Amino acid sequence: MNTPHTPSALSLAASSPAQRQRMRGVTLTELLTTIAILSVLLTGAATAWNKVGASMRLSSYSNVFVSQLNLARSESIKRNGRVVMCKSGDGASCAASGGWEQGWMVFHDANNNGLREPGEALIRRGEALPAGYRILGNEMVARYVSFSPYGGTRLASGAFQAGTITVCKKSEGPSEGRQVVINSIGRPRVQRANVNLCL
Repeated sequence: MNTPHTPSALSLAASSPAQRQRMRGVTLTELLTTIAILSVLLTGAATAWNKVGASMRLSSYSNVFVSQLNLARSESIKRNGRVVMCKSGDGASCAASGGWEQGWMVFHDANNNGLREPGEALIRRGEALPAGYRILGNEMVARYVSFSPYGGTRLASGAFQAGTITVCKKSEGPSEGRQVVINSIGRPRVQRANVNLCL
């Protein structure tokens, strides 16, 4: 009766070095070394991907903000009247405190006071940013941006208005951010920036 052929220790010992090399397995040390190298590479890739994702979110939020400013500017020209974009948490009235991250609204400011009064048309409402992100304007643009019928920016007093609004992720140290710069004729643009503090 024939039995299945199995290699014996004697036949393995008699095999050529090339055959023994092909039959050789992976040692535990080699396996652990490979796993360690892979974990280091994956950690580095995850960190890089997180930075890319954070940068893309900053770009997205700042681009949305700029598109709303451009809407307000074009509406002021179309309506031949003052249109304001102000920070607003409820979408009904301009907020006196807090940052732009709470949300904003664009409205036709018929009486040119920089505040939304009953009867003034609401054009667009911007939603709040996710927790952890901030939009902070310097003094000239901390509360609102007001566009004249010619598309330029003017304060409610009629004085010239320009400034910088910073979009950043909350951080107690230096971090990447975006700056929305509004120039003297009311045109906003976005630029990358290093933010020292974002609280």
